[in-house]
Amino acid sequence: MKPTFFIVIFLLISYTSRSQNTQNDSVPSSNTTTFKPKALIIPTLLIGYGVVGLESHTLKLVNSEISEEVKEHIDDKFTIDDISQYTPFASVYALNALGINGKHNFKDRTIILGTAYLIMGGTVNVLKHTGTVVRPDGSSNNSFPSGHTATAFMGAEFLMQEYKDTSIWYGITGYVIATGTGLFRVYNDRHWLTDVAAGAGIGILSTKIAYWTHPFIKKHLLKDKETLNAMVMPFYNGHESGLGVIVSF
Repeated sequence: MKPTFFIVIFLLISYTSRSQNTQNDSVPSSNTTTFKPKALIIPTLLIGYGVVGLESHTLKLVNSEISEEVKEHIDDKFTIDDISQYTPFASVYALNALGINGKHNFKDRTIILGTAYLIMGGTVNVLKHTGTVVRPDGSSNNSFPSGHTATAFMGAEFLMQEYKDTSIWYGITGYVIATGTGLFRVYNDRHWLTDVAAGAGIGILSTKIAYWTHPFIKKHLLKDKETLNAMVMPFYNGHESGLGVIVSF
């Protein structure tokens, strides 16, 4: 059986982390993103596909057939997904550092990113720790959903929102990278297709919620905070690697 579900996703080949002070580095445009119900369609379909796949024998069969194909034809792992998951959102800061301004200044975009990361990370961790889906390689039972994919799609939507008024191609590139990240999770035998689909949906939705709630957060929770300093630092604890964000107001 050939899978008939296609995840439409989008990559930027630049990775820069740096600390900086708040500055007026945004393009002239509206800094608000209003809620639009139709924006829920794609992430809901992706999450729905992943959730249905937890019980659907048909989708489980698709997962198994893809995994068997991977194991049969691929011997070497290529773990670029450990880095590419961060590339889309890091690219927003890289582009601003290069003088290509996005929608929001440093303070606002960092608040939005932090909100999205909290929503995405909290959702993924709860689902992983309450689920019992065994990874394709049998290493653990926290396969659902894919955290790498969720991070990548969170960043891709962040890149899209910040730069769609400058050039739609920045966002498309970010989604290409996110798609590649998800595919490499399957390629490396770490996730099922349904894990990747759900992770993509969670990542996209988390960023959308962060943009929708940003005006409220800025007005009511951070109204007296005029400056913001932040630093993005890589970490490795012997088992996992990632990025840590240190923010001070």
